[in-house]
Amino acid sequence: MNILLNILNWFSQNILQNPAFFVGLLVLIGYALLKKPAHDVFAGFIKATVGYLILNAGAAGLVNTFRPILAALNFKFKIGAAVIDPYFGLTAANTKIAEEFPNFVGTATTALLIGFGFNILLVAFRKVTKIRTLFITGHIMVQQAATVSLMVLLLVPQLRNSWGTLAIGLICGLYWAVSSNMTVEATQRLTGGGGFAIGHQQQFAIWFVDKVAPFFGKKEENLDNLKLPKFLSIFHDTVVASATLMLVFFGAILLVLGPDVMANKEVITTGTPFDPAKQDFYMYIIQTAFTFSVYLFILMQGVRMFVSELTNAFQGISSKLLPGSFPAVDVAASYGFGSPNAVLSGFAFGLVGQLITIVLLIVFKNPILIITGFVPVFFDNAAIAVYADKRGGWKAALVLSFISGVLQVALGALCVALLGLASYGGYHGNIDFEIPWLGFGYIFKYLGIIGYALVCFFFLLIPQLQFARAKDKEAYYQGQVQAED
Repeated sequence: MNILLNILNWFSQNILQNPAFFVGLLVLIGYALLKKPAHDVFAGFIKATVGYLILNAGAAGLVNTFRPILAALNFKFKIGAAVIDPYFGLTAANTKIAEEFPNFVGTATTALLIGFGFNILLVAFRKVTKIRTLFITGHIMVQQAATVSLMVLLLVPQLRNSWGTLAIGLICGLYWAVSSNMTVEATQRLTGGGGFAIGHQQQFAIWFVDKVAPFFGKKEENLDNLKLPKFLSIFHDTVVASATLMLVFFGAILLVLGPDVMANKEVITTGTPFDPAKQDFYMYIIQTAFTFSVYLFILMQGVRMFVSELTNAFQGISSKLLPGSFPAVDVAASYGFGSPNAVLSGFAFGLVGQLITIVLLIVFKNPILIITGFVPVFFDNAAIAVYADKRGGWKAALVLSFISGVLQVALGALCVALLGLASYGGYHGNIDFEIPWLGFGYIFKYLGIIGYALVCFFFLLIPQLQFARAKDKEAYYQGQVQAED
């Protein structure tokens, strides 16, 4: 018995609580089940493990670069700041869990596995659950599992035990399955029967936009008729877009803080303080802003590296177990089916909405300063514009992406306050994690375990209502767009 306990303790401490090796183990098992050659199994294990370690390096760099600015903001203005971006949110959630709930460091990774398995079961029993989609966008699952883990652990104290990880995994699986299932008809309509759904960060928003866009205008009056400035095309490049955004926002913040505060070693106790003897302050600003882009790029590369292996392992298994199901993929897969102008117009008008709301937060002296991040301002608002333009033309695309930008900032500030993330520098930021997850968070806070059960029931109810509305039940399972849609 002691030998068994020692083995379990070793596995818990070295694998379950070490996400890099746990992810590597998942890939190893997945490839082995798919009967891959031994050298491919070994290579997959290494790529997945090293990829996660690269993610950790990028996350640590973001924290070390941002914390001096947080300290300076708190010193000068007594406010906190948070970047609304899932990569910053991933870092903030993991850091807070490690500091406040050290026994749950490996929870998000384990919950990811549980959630994916639960999604498979929901599709396998689709005649009962009415779920048709399997969420396979691995890097998104990593980000969301971390945020949901923090939300449940922080707001539902009754689940800070051995059942907590299972509960987090189940609610992640429900969200992935149900929200992606909501996008089937909208995506089939957009793509002309493309045979996939969306598994990203804005599934609820896509469903809503698909329903309300026709009220704003005619689909014939689409964005193809508008001429957009060519210079906006540079923002297709992630490095250029993220570096530019970081320079604008952190450049402005550092200018306001000034060289005296950033050189004060009593205030800047972590990271590298500004040294006027070695560097011009304006060059310090540029270097600091670009450093964010560097670490964000490193983090994203690490995510891509291990997720490509994880996705292959998951996708191979799921295709054998669930033939005929709809894969829920990255939202970027939908962009090629919309107007070429939709992506850039969604980005531009969403950014304008964010900027106006950030100014309002400053004017009304909100205790939390929100800083925009690349992923929500680009992917959320681009997706909203693509789907809205298809259903309601350019008016729907521009208005709804602008509203999305406003909500991302305004509700992002509430989310940061709810989860106490102002001192950690980031929050998920994508529209689904402000609507409806902000509402779920308050339900968790005030109703505890009962609130958790109600949210799970809400998720299970949605596909039943979708199915009940379908006139042709067989067409529902095939994802065919029906008259009432």
